[in-house]
Amino acid sequence: MKFKALIVNEKNGKFTREISTKSLNDLPAGDVLIKVKYSSLNYKDALSATGNKGVTRKYPHTPGIDAAGMVEKSPGNLFKEGDEVVVTGYDLGMNTFGGFAEYIRVPVEWIVKLPKGLSLKESMMLGTAGFTAGLSVCKLEQAGLDKNGNIVVTGASGGVGSLAVTLLSKLGYNITASTRKKEKEDYLKNLGAKLIINSNELDDKTGKPLLNRRWKGAVDTVGGNILSTVFRSLDFGCSVASCGNVLSPEFNITVYPFILRGVNLLGINSAETPMELRKIIWQKLAGEWKINLLNELTTECSLEELNGKIDLILKGKITGRILLNLDD
Repeated sequence: MKFKALIVNEKNGKFTREISTKSLNDLPAGDVLIKVKYSSLNYKDALSATGNKGVTRKYPHTPGIDAAGMVEKSPGNLFKEGDEVVVTGYDLGMNTFGGFAEYIRVPVEWIVKLPKGLSLKESMMLGTAGFTAGLSVCKLEQAGLDKNGNIVVTGASGGVGSLAVTLLSKLGYNITASTRKKEKEDYLKNLGAKLIINSNELDDKTGKPLLNRRWKGAVDTVGGNILSTVFRSLDFGCSVASCGNVLSPEFNITVYPFILRGVNLLGINSAETPMELRKIIWQKLAGEWKINLLNELTTECSLEELNGKIDLILKGKITGRILLNLDD
């Protein structure tokens, strides 16, 4: 059987992308064959698509850390033909043939059965970004997130940021959205942000170990000095969920926020989330946490249009989510 896939090739240190025809024999060994209906574009996918060896070691390669579709072949009794399923994280699209293709083959341990309340399309409007936002909110609430104070979301117009703003607002929190894009103020207010601030406000260069207590919690998608500034501005006993490093992987602070304010830095690793917790988050996103604004924050594209979207996300010119439609 033949199918289409986005292939990233490497030649003499240069990387090119093309849509190629592959066969099922080209897929890696795995337990379950899935016909992919939808995927989504994440920043990590764009890094893989441009030759970042920290994400993908060997080329040619098909990126795509998200996939949703229908089981075509599966051993055992966990899944049967026709089951609607979701795969996000693990090694999908990193060093394993990913979701920017009409078929994938993956280990059974990577697969979540599509929860009731979500369509395949909605699951990829969320994708890793939505799952990451959900995991961040889950950990913040476990740490005692306060509904009476201000919660800041950095990189708020991006995929994870947009979904974090929307979800936290739905749950009744007061959200301040941080962005460098002034033109996105109306977009973020529509998602539920009460206040929009420029990211420069969260880029303190004084070097002070502690700053005025401003936030009762935070979701940080960018890292670097913005994360440091937010962390030094947390109120006593409050937490920040760190889930991205678009700005920088560096995090320069002293121990004073920890030992004088008792604040918490919550690391978010969506790719390796244990399956039990993974299922809980997806169930919440399909039920009590279901987001009703997915259409407003999603742009749909075909496999042929994906190349241009990859270039845009690397330039920081994508707002919200990019849904890849592979459904015939």
